[in-house]
Amino acid sequence: MSALDDVLTWTTFFSFLGVFAILGTAYLSSKIFLPSTASKTDKITFVWLAFDALIHFIFEGSFLYLSMFGRTVFTSEGIFAELWKEYAKADIRWGRADETVVSLELLTVLGTGPLCCYILYQLVKGDPARHYWLVVLSTAELYGGWMTFCPEWLTGSPNLVTSNPIYLWVYLFVRLLIILSIWIVNLPL
Repeated sequence: MSALDDVLTWTTFFSFLGVFAILGTAYLSSKIFLPSTASKTDKITFVWLAFDALIHFIFEGSFLYLSMFGRTVFTSEGIFAELWKEYAKADIRWGRADETVVSLELLTVLGTGPLCCYILYQLVKGDPARHYWLVVLSTAELYGGWMTFCPEWLTGSPNLVTSNPIYLWVYLFVRLLIILSIWIVNLPL
């Protein structure tokens, strides 16, 4: 069994399948809720915000459930526990309910998830105030990503597995790209 076989598991496959299903749901939602006259920028923004909200509520919400009130991902069972155990191979903090990560995820699930939905509503209604809230959301997402990873970098990444290219580039780096793309997608054109 190769090192690649240890990383490309059924859990990994179904996790990525879940991500693509959420992306498909976000895309279909844009077709249903946005007027056909919506600009390309608004369509892309809608898909991104719907995807972001669903990821926050479904995936990250499951992390919170598994990481609060004395529970940890490592001691839990079920499909979402397996998903987070897999991610914890790249960043151990997610498996042991690190207080900083749980605190940031509380803000993410209870703050930025609903804010995404509010901005989606504004997009559908054509409310120009959405631009202000997009800046607020982007700032919150960048701050959350920074506070998740910067302390690790400053201390030599003791909880991050950076020696495995799959964990580094697929699990960790892709997460950072997602955080940055939220900001880039929402730049005024």
